[in-house]
Amino acid sequence: MKKSLLCAILVVFGSSAAFAAPPLAVAPPTSNSADQADAVNGSNAFAVDLYAQLRTQPGNLFFSPESISTAFGMAYAGARGQTATEMQHVFHFTLPPARLHPAMGALLSQMNGQHDGYELHVADALWAQQDASFLPDYLKLVQTDYGAGFRPVDFRTSPDVVRATINEWIADQTNGKIQGLLGPGSVTAGTRLVLTNAIYFKGTWLGQFDPTYTEGEDFHLTAKQSIKTQMMNRNGGYSYYDGGSFQELELPYRGELSMVVLLPKEIGGLPALEKSFTAENASEWIKKLAPVEKVILTLPRFTMTQQFELSGTLTKMGMPQAFGSTADFSGMTGKPDFAISAAIHKAYIDVNEQGTEAAAATAIIMVATAMQRAEPEPPPIVFDADHPFLFLIRDASSGAILFLGRVTDPTK
Repeated sequence: MKKSLLCAILVVFGSSAAFAAPPLAVAPPTSNSADQADAVNGSNAFAVDLYAQLRTQPGNLFFSPESISTAFGMAYAGARGQTATEMQHVFHFTLPPARLHPAMGALLSQMNGQHDGYELHVADALWAQQDASFLPDYLKLVQTDYGAGFRPVDFRTSPDVVRATINEWIADQTNGKIQGLLGPGSVTAGTRLVLTNAIYFKGTWLGQFDPTYTEGEDFHLTAKQSIKTQMMNRNGGYSYYDGGSFQELELPYRGELSMVVLLPKEIGGLPALEKSFTAENASEWIKKLAPVEKVILTLPRFTMTQQFELSGTLTKMGMPQAFGSTADFSGMTGKPDFAISAAIHKAYIDVNEQGTEAAAATAIIMVATAMQRAEPEPPPIVFDADHPFLFLIRDASSGAILFLGRVTDPTK
């Protein structure tokens, strides 16, 4: 039985300006491997930065940094001045735009290639007011580099109809896991553009868990409190790293994606591990993973759904102007007509014996402004994830972190 990993991104723009552009015939993006690696490193750095902001809230945590970075990458393509500078800093867009967007586009194109043993698919669309007139260079960029096909719609007279159409498209692209992302009132007669992106992955663990060995066991919420939950058990070879105060284990899916679990050795050790979870450390820890012949693995089954409104968080991270009246997205229309009114992200994950099913969606709503090596024959390693841990899902071929989170209570 295959499981699926899914992600969808929406970018909604509103303005009272009138704009129109026909679909553009474009060639696939091209970019060198060094630029693509730079784009991945930037996205991963943003992932860790955002985790540092969100980890202050209690309980489980799960989100898709790839989803958010891609959504804001398309918005960044139209940003100018201080607005662009702040976005560049927060999202670690270190390449000049002429190289950044093709690099991101090339990575998306690779995801749409043929894969052995799993499915990975990316879809994009550009929904624009049918009588609108955006800058041709902007439309060409999002179509060339992000593959966003042009779809004229009528926000002005039928915003709810368009909203339903976009929600249906997202649901179709995510195998029904993301339903009704755009709520009532989110798309109005003043909306002029919506950018959408959906990512779909379907695969299984390379080494599946036998359900007959799944048992109800204690998961230690704290040193003094525990709950009963279904714990999966498996012995096998994995890539492993002993980080001193924590253990790191990579669980590969069939193909090129994997889950990396970071488990504190102490039951109450997650806060300290999270503090040390920087972009540099995360990269080094992954590099130190090395094959070991036998790991006695215990991992809880868990399902969670998380939703965030990110405008306040991103403002704290250093990009307030995009959400204010002085926002400058004139690269879209030629005028600074837009400001972001909300940035909404929702993510879902289900981990079980067969594999992982996950989904995520991001909505950016914009309105008009007033303007290590294993020893020979080592003893078995015990990796017992019976207390809070951190995990991420990454594309091993590019190194991109697609999903990131923690489990503090697998029953919630």
